[in-house]
Amino acid sequence: MPTFRGGRHEHGQNFLTDTRTIDSIISAVADTTGPIIEIGPGHGNLTRPLLELGRPLTAVEIDGRAIEYLRASVPTGVELVHADFVDWRLPATPHVIVGNLPFHLTTAILRKVLHSPSSEAAVLVVQWEVARRRAGVGGATMMTAQWWPWIEFTLHRQVPRHAFDPRPTVDGGLLELTRRATPLVARREKGAYREFVHAAFAGRGRGIAAILAGAVPRSRAGAVRPALTRAGVRPDALPRDLTAQQWVFLFETLARRRNVRS
Repeated sequence: MPTFRGGRHEHGQNFLTDTRTIDSIISAVADTTGPIIEIGPGHGNLTRPLLELGRPLTAVEIDGRAIEYLRASVPTGVELVHADFVDWRLPATPHVIVGNLPFHLTTAILRKVLHSPSSEAAVLVVQWEVARRRAGVGGATMMTAQWWPWIEFTLHRQVPRHAFDPRPTVDGGLLELTRRATPLVARREKGAYREFVHAAFAGRGRGIAAILAGAVPRSRAGAVRPALTRAGVRPDALPRDLTAQQWVFLFETLARRRNVRS
């Protein structure tokens, strides 16, 4: 049987070895339905328990040595694909994505998942600070705010660096993305909503009141502070401090496409 130890530097491989973390991932995946796509199976530490869920499983691995190892060591029932997940075409049918992501590829992979309408959920291990920000803990990123009406972000737990081999320099976090059954904003308004959020994050001013006053037409500037009050947002709050519901309310109140400045 082919053997190899540790991860390859060029692929950013830090394999999960902590059974508690693996159990947490499997538990989260078990609450979803449909075929599973695993990103970077590596040694198969996640692949084997995923197979026990009894659902179709496809594992996409960039490392040829890992593919050889998995073919010799993992039970039948998993479709192994030798490819770079970033470039690999996701199926058009509904599926769930699972993976321990290379930290340096987190943003690229998240964007791929978010833009895939057939990805119903994703259970991912990412860098701890990224997991916190994506879930809106301690302040959300613009990416999170732009996707919140359609995607729920849930932070399950911190994954200590000693849970990986080789050990990375930072902790990881278990993050789940779930597509909302009922979006908070209509799909036809997705572009306008994202423009509004982008204008707020890129805008100037001390606090969200000043920022939004500069992002809407002058005729609507006077409505900013009353809208913030109704949404429960302090005038001096920053864009990162707002919740999904607050973003949606402010968009619907202030910034439909006909109102947002281009």
